[in-house]
Amino acid sequence: MPWWRKRDAEPAEAPADPNMPVIRLEHVCRIFKGEAEEDTRALDDVTVDIARGEYVAVSGPSGCGKSTFLSIIGLLDTPTSGRYWLNGRPTDTLSAGERARVRNLDVGLVFQSFNLIGDMTVYENVEYPLVVRGVSTADRQQRVNAALDRVGLAARAKHHPGNLSGGQQQLVAVARAITGRPAILLADEPTGNLDSKSGEALMQMFNELHAGGATVCVVTHDPRWEAQVRRHIHLFDGRIADSQ
Repeated sequence: MPWWRKRDAEPAEAPADPNMPVIRLEHVCRIFKGEAEEDTRALDDVTVDIARGEYVAVSGPSGCGKSTFLSIIGLLDTPTSGRYWLNGRPTDTLSAGERARVRNLDVGLVFQSFNLIGDMTVYENVEYPLVVRGVSTADRQQRVNAALDRVGLAARAKHHPGNLSGGQQQLVAVARAITGRPAILLADEPTGNLDSKSGEALMQMFNELHAGGATVCVVTHDPRWEAQVRRHIHLFDGRIADSQ
């Protein structure tokens, strides 16, 4: 079995109801309070299900709520109102520690801003989530080297993020996400900093994760994802305009 398809363990929390979708948002709103300006309603009454193993693209114009949508699904943000159910469990009942544990064990995140740790090497950035998880040294070494080789950055393992291009930093972020073998992979504009060849290689990696059973959700403007995904969710002004 390929290394990226083998999970470390069962999900952090076993599904409370196996018949429920892995992700369910019910009437979710996210409002950012303004000081001098009016409040910003980033998400407005969003209700959507994403089934286990689905491959979904989220699209829409800038400022429509795509990144906020992904942040809530990834447990980095919380709804102002409404409820988010993950694996059949309401996430508003999770403590901060439980949310962090679920993110570390079950969710792979690829951010637009990379979120790499500047004083760590490329290798250490990719390795860090596995250290937190308690993966053995030998297993970490094998997996980090395989992930860096997969994204074409094995030769940059000892470099620091500041010495890399934006595209290379994006690939480090992808390697960090996939080395954890996530059950859910969330990516925000993952090909935005990549050339066409690197972008196509990245899409192939995501296909491999999906083929291994991962639920994949990609926020993107890139039309090349059209042929990759199985479902599209279109956001407009914080609302779901279309989902098919």
